[in-house]
Amino acid sequence: MTEGSGGSAHPLSSIEVYAFVGPAGTGKSHRATHVARQYGVDLIIDDGLVVSRGRIMAGRSAKSELNRLRAIRRAIFEYAPHREDVVNYLISRAPCRLMVLATSEGMAMKITRRLGLNDPVKVIQITDVSSPEEIQAALRERREKRQHVVPVARAQIQRNFAGKLVRQIKGFFKSREPEEGEGRNTIVTPPFSFDGRVTIGTDALLAMCRRLLELGDHVQKIHELELVTEEGHGLFPSDDSLVVNVVLDLRLGEMSALAIARRLQQKIRAGLSYFTGMDVRKVNIRVLEVTL
Repeated sequence: MTEGSGGSAHPLSSIEVYAFVGPAGTGKSHRATHVARQYGVDLIIDDGLVVSRGRIMAGRSAKSELNRLRAIRRAIFEYAPHREDVVNYLISRAPCRLMVLATSEGMAMKITRRLGLNDPVKVIQITDVSSPEEIQAALRERREKRQHVVPVARAQIQRNFAGKLVRQIKGFFKSREPEEGEGRNTIVTPPFSFDGRVTIGTDALLAMCRRLLELGDHVQKIHELELVTEEGHGLFPSDDSLVVNVVLDLRLGEMSALAIARRLQQKIRAGLSYFTGMDVRKVNIRVLEVTL
């Protein structure tokens, strides 16, 4: 049985989405207000928050989490109450223009799909709005001081952020004067470092899949278990969509093979997404033998 990710109607289809993309620490949050004004954007999504004119309107900052894995899951709206809070607010503001800040196009797509938004009409790269010298200065600031810019006012940060407030800033990039509203950026120090990447080993992912399949009474034997990218590559970077291929024997009991396979697909997708934050696009199950 082969399953695709499917596509349902977007309840927020009247929201026009933009993506502002660049590696961590390159100055996206500081530039966000300027870029939003340039494209007539009403709302900004940044690290789990919905921001408008320097105010937090909904959500919770990933920088409030105490460890990196929880922060990643918060940033891509993995937690249902958090996601529902943001979706309900976005519904109340539709139609509008919204900009998603992300470290990659893949992450931006994860966020938009999880929130039920349209795909971005335009992807703006940090290199489109910042010079190489400005990007290097931002990276140096992040690397040396472990500080992060949040595009909201200081009072908002004090109520919503668990880390250390450092100071309010008016201008980080020196090549131009700050525009109206950009002085609402605030520098914070999160409870842990956001630098680098989180890598989950293939063996760990396979073990999770195997454990999820073996929970219950229906899987009699697993013959093959494979993880690949949606393009069919055997090794995958963290931003790629994950495909799970399984070959197994089933014990039917009171359920049909089709019903069991569908349940297993749902279990693997939900389990891997919950524990790793990865985008599980397909779960393909092939049944070799069945017993009653």
